[in-house]
Amino acid sequence: MSNVPQAGQPAPDFSTPDQNGNLVSLNDFHGQWVVIYFYPKDDTPGCTTEAKDFTGLHQQFNQLGAKILGVSPDSGKAHCKFIDKHNLSITLLSDPEHQLIEAYGAWRLKKFMGKEYMGVVRSTFLISSDGIIAYTWPNVKTKGHAQAVLNKLQELINS
Repeated sequence: MSNVPQAGQPAPDFSTPDQNGNLVSLNDFHGQWVVIYFYPKDDTPGCTTEAKDFTGLHQQFNQLGAKILGVSPDSGKAHCKFIDKHNLSITLLSDPEHQLIEAYGAWRLKKFMGKEYMGVVRSTFLISSDGIIAYTWPNVKTKGHAQAVLNKLQELINS
């Protein structure tokens, strides 16, 4: 199991394609806050709830100068279908080889119906404008999560 980066550590850098095939790097957002969240699969119930909740709060994150990035192993094509189907306004990154997912410690042992397997554990990282991890949510429950991230961002910006 890879280690989950902790608050106060530099955020692991990355260069990963978005839903349109454009390479996105952490450096692209220097001077901006970044919310990077990891989720198992496009168009599944929990992942859809989370993506729609972040989309619903997108303007408020924007006003605080924060960019939202969702990451899963799904292809760019699958991301485009997911975005179109649910009218999402967030950027989704494709990580089929799990390099970015592993760098943030989100590729972990999971259990389902008595079976153990490796998979994406829903987790979120709030990265400050200088590239340092400001806050982590290593095991996310979707209900109310996007609002909790927004609240934490507001708290950190105003402190």
